[in-house]
Amino acid sequence: MPELETQAKTGWWSRLQQAVKRTHDQLSERLDDVLRGRKEIDPQVLGELEAALLAADLGVETTNELLARLRERVERKDLADAAALRAALREELAALLRAADGTPRPPEAARAARPYVVFLVGVNGTGKTTTIAKLARRWQAEGRRVVLCAADTFRAAAGEQLEIWAERLKAELVRQKPGADPAAVVYDAISAARARGADAVFVDTAGRLHTKKNLMAELEKMKRAAGKLVEGAPQEILLVLDATTGQNGLAQARQFTESVGITGIVLTKLDGTAKGGIVVAIARTLRLPIRYLGVGEKLDDLLDFDPEAYAASLFE
Repeated sequence: MPELETQAKTGWWSRLQQAVKRTHDQLSERLDDVLRGRKEIDPQVLGELEAALLAADLGVETTNELLARLRERVERKDLADAAALRAALREELAALLRAADGTPRPPEAARAARPYVVFLVGVNGTGKTTTIAKLARRWQAEGRRVVLCAADTFRAAAGEQLEIWAERLKAELVRQKPGADPAAVVYDAISAARARGADAVFVDTAGRLHTKKNLMAELEKMKRAAGKLVEGAPQEILLVLDATTGQNGLAQARQFTESVGITGIVLTKLDGTAKGGIVVAIARTLRLPIRYLGVGEKLDDLLDFDPEAYAASLFE
């Protein structure tokens, strides 16, 4: 139904705008100050624009690349005056985000395999467990059956939290006693999913510092356990990052990517920061697609990421 689709898109756009409001307000205010009364794009304008982008946490490298692209357009006379600078900046931001969004997803054969196994990784406190519940809710809404896997066996509270979500979702949960081998829990969860004809297994991993080699090795063991039961599993390894950590999140993403092969990013707590530019920095630096944006604690507070819409939301 076109009308329902339009309503859904409108609601999604409104929620995205609300989520990035703090970043939008700061960036737009700084841009207005930079451009007010200016007719020409001179070095002073670009210098003030640089400060605005850094304040939004785009990072030095990403900011420098954007400024280089804008200077090139000025030299080509594509930008005639300062009034056109806002639109040009939005276009260049979208271009950087599109480049990462084009990163290939898992091969078709891997995506068709059942169960579809998704690992969620990241450091403590980023919102992995809540994100698992949100993803499971999405699959259930499409009529598919899911199994939740409590592979964080270091913290009893993590398994308890996932159990609460499983009860709310009426989804099966596989967990073992604290201290159990996480790889064994993964193996049991996938075995249970296969036996019951489930479509997906969402694995909650221990919050691990990306600098701890032994924990990274454990994650590799969990991957091998999944691959023994389902060829190509895990089909997705999503890194959950807290947007409020800013550039530190970029360092985490880089290390996790080098260690375990991240396929995409879930950026949480976007509604709690004025530094939403980190989205652009991650996409540009790592060429990793942003899959989802966490914009609240409710089960439906997970938005699909769209490069063009995100760039637009920062300015409109």
